[in-house]
Amino acid sequence: MSEKFIPQSGGYRRLISYQKAEIIYEATVRFCHDHFRKFDRTIDQMVQAARSGKQNIAEASVASATSKETEIKLTNVARASLEELLIDYQDFLRSRDCDEWEKNSKEAMYMRQLSAGRIR
Repeated sequence: MSEKFIPQSGGYRRLISYQKAEIIYEATVRFCHDHFRKFDRTIDQMVQAARSGKQNIAEASVASATSKETEIKLTNVARASLEELLIDYQDFLRSRDCDEWEKNSKEAMYMRQLSAGRIR
């Protein structure tokens, strides 16, 4: 019998959600560096929210082998962290009188196609 007592887990690097969270983290670090003053607390808030989203996806993947409850909790923490980050980006736009792209705007559609690898 080749079935393992504890199933293998932790393949989070292959998860699209992890890959996108990693890009979000890297983009957020660069965005904050470019758009905020060096000691602005918003930098720490946004970078930590992006990092938490990425890290909790990885932790959830590893935990999936032994506890689905823990996997779900960590996935929810990741979602909440990324939602917090979204709100920070929306606050940034609003405070500078910039418009947020509509879900189906040509800009948003272009970014979705780009992230799906349909545009190079």
